[in-house]
Amino acid sequence: MTANRPGMLDLDPAVIARARALAATVGAPIVEMTKRHTTVSVERAMLRLGGLEGADADGTPWVNLLLDSVRGDVGLEHGVALPVWDALLRGEAEDLATLAQKASAGSVRFRLPEGAEATSAAQASRQQVAHGVRRMDQRRVEREQLIRDVGDAPRKPWIYLIVATGDIYEDVPQAQAAAREGADVIAVIRSTGQSLLDYVPEGATREGFAGTYATQENFRLMRAALDESSRELGRYIRLTNYASGLCMPEIAALAGMERLDMMLNDSMYGILFRDINPVRTFVDQRLSRQIHARAGIIINTGEDNYLTTADAVEAANTVTTSQLLNEYFAREAGLDDWQLGLGHAFEIDPEVPDSFRLELAHAMLARTLFPDAPLKWMPPTRHMTGDVFRGYLLDGFFNLVGAMTGQGILLVGMMTEAVVTPWLSDRDLALQNVRYVMNAAGNLHEDFRPAPDGFIANRAKQVLGESIDLMEKIVAHEDGLLDAIADGTFGLMKRPSDAGRGLDGVAEKSDAYYNPATDLLEENS
Repeated sequence: MTANRPGMLDLDPAVIARARALAATVGAPIVEMTKRHTTVSVERAMLRLGGLEGADADGTPWVNLLLDSVRGDVGLEHGVALPVWDALLRGEAEDLATLAQKASAGSVRFRLPEGAEATSAAQASRQQVAHGVRRMDQRRVEREQLIRDVGDAPRKPWIYLIVATGDIYEDVPQAQAAAREGADVIAVIRSTGQSLLDYVPEGATREGFAGTYATQENFRLMRAALDESSRELGRYIRLTNYASGLCMPEIAALAGMERLDMMLNDSMYGILFRDINPVRTFVDQRLSRQIHARAGIIINTGEDNYLTTADAVEAANTVTTSQLLNEYFAREAGLDDWQLGLGHAFEIDPEVPDSFRLELAHAMLARTLFPDAPLKWMPPTRHMTGDVFRGYLLDGFFNLVGAMTGQGILLVGMMTEAVVTPWLSDRDLALQNVRYVMNAAGNLHEDFRPAPDGFIANRAKQVLGESIDLMEKIVAHEDGLLDAIADGTFGLMKRPSDAGRGLDGVAEKSDAYYNPATDLLEENS
């Protein structure tokens, strides 16, 4: 049985094993599909690891311009590594940046090399991309050393707080103030709509809307500021951003090279909530997760979003199913359990009888299924009404469930959620709420043991059973998970595999395909 650890339920190991086996059966065909395809964002991530950065005078990144030139001459299906490094070896330019500039001006023509020339191009590309991979390795060691030097967060769950004004130079002092008030993780949410841009902006930005653009320079600035705060406070402050949308692998690569600690990275979020093509998303997320695995980055998945469009009681099994699938895809990509910030949320209508007990059941189910994962627990949003007193109480209940069930990452709830963008004073009150509950409850999860056949345990068993039933239905589909997504199984969103944004950026690999980044990452997985 599984209840010998704090915060866990007494669930049948055979039932849990059945659920995991079904998740593997559902997920394996998707993994095989991803291995047969590449995308423009996968290829651009490789170029970024190869050291190409910057943009032209109009702000178009050189990685986009170089990729478009190669694709126009030889197609995408072979990858861009061989044509690009073949051009460098032929003397078309002395480095990637110059090659990109000449290609955008139309003064370079690319070809697909063969034989010894292809071997030379592959070796040259591998050597240069390896520098980017080693840079991620160095940043990971740097993180581990800094944690040893300054100390880590004194307790769990880590307190996760969002800062995003749109202006990176305003974000920095707000993030440092939040860390002084007790935040352990600073999340800089992206500007509205960035997930739909098929490029990553360059440089420091000051014009984001309801968020700040994810760029390499913004990552660098915030990381440096939080390192300063870490030394001041005597505890390492973690930094989070978003590796999702149309540039998932690229942003993952930038995060690894700039030492971010967590990235939002869900296998289906972009499909369901941004209408990004399913094939594009699954291909992109696999490379992004291989990068996160190498860089020692914790991923945060997005199951909480399902409960903003579907009922949190009726759709609880879809959350569990998605968690199991996210776990399968993450492990296949090389992530360890300590890197799986699987998501779930406190989103049951407070007017439902026994809503608190139901929330406890769902949270304990997640903790029992994933005992070594730093689960990411999300606060109430859907049923926040504008009554700030009621909202503050709901957030207190949410924090209490987090304490009772041993969550790993707790996002701070705001009583003004759905009313205004929270003021600094709102954030301070919200942090006070978290501090009070965590200090008062202490290690309550060590003492809390629901009755083995009581309401909470039976509800958890019901949700797990419904998740197993759902996965059995998915397996019965002709095209498995792709058909289930098209049918609106998750979050009530219907997303067919032959439609959606970014489909034109997908290609089936040819026999000549080569990508040194995937080779390097898979060799060390």
